[in-house]
Amino acid sequence: MVDSTLGVGMGARSTAPRPKPAAVPKRRDAWLYLVLVGLTALVWKVSSLGLFTAASDTGYWIGVVGGVCMLLLFTYPMRKHFRFMHRMGSAKPWFVVHMVLGVSGPLLILLHSTFQIGSINAGVALFSMLIVALSGVVGRFLYVRLHRNLHGEKLSLMAMRGAHSASEQPATRLRFAPGVAQRLAEFERQVHPVEGQRPSLLHSLLAVPWQRWRAERICRKELKLKIIAAVKAEGGRRKDAARLLREARELVHNELMTLQRIAQFSAWERLFSWWHVAHVPFVYLMVLSAIAHVVAVHAY
Repeated sequence: MVDSTLGVGMGARSTAPRPKPAAVPKRRDAWLYLVLVGLTALVWKVSSLGLFTAASDTGYWIGVVGGVCMLLLFTYPMRKHFRFMHRMGSAKPWFVVHMVLGVSGPLLILLHSTFQIGSINAGVALFSMLIVALSGVVGRFLYVRLHRNLHGEKLSLMAMRGAHSASEQPATRLRFAPGVAQRLAEFERQVHPVEGQRPSLLHSLLAVPWQRWRAERICRKELKLKIIAAVKAEGGRRKDAARLLREARELVHNELMTLQRIAQFSAWERLFSWWHVAHVPFVYLMVLSAIAHVVAVHAY
């Protein structure tokens, strides 16, 4: 019986709660990166209209505002390191402001420069800022794979495994499709990190997603065959089959994504530690080159 294993009725919509999505980075992150690309294209379009130059009053004050935004970026790490700032509100609004400044500051600097390099020190300042901005985007990408959310506690591999073991296993809800349950167990055995061994980065970041995609593709096909056959045998309606199929596929997708995240956790940890080592020197370079650029502009 499909309806009993999935916890939904054939004739009416289920009142049982749907399984919660696995704790994986949200798909809306892709939209965020597309928005960043779109804003950069918009800034380039405005700067190409010839409305101002970097040396004009308008260009100068755009650069000043952008520089102030970049300076204010340091208030977020300062809040984390200085105890007296811990009482100044919760971390969430600070981080939101940090992200807004991290986007608006570089965009204003690009608008100020009109995508042109007027001198060596200006070029060094511009490119170091761009490297820091791109590094921040990469850092955010890694951060959300190691934390519960953008301002939450850091996850641990042991805690993730424990939470997964304690949760309701999809196999108990997919008894009508034993091949799917077997495929999920096989995928878990394939990607489960061996105790005391760390898989290579290439295997974790390339092979594991491919294995997950292949397993999900096979599961989706079998679920479609099993559910359609079961609904027809029980005299159900087509919309019932579509609903059951959607819920079963969501269950399988969440399980596979959770297993993938557990398998990749150590790899993301290594990349994040390397990113932090590389990010800090570029921040110092950006600050020093920006100071040199400001001094040169006002001196000459």
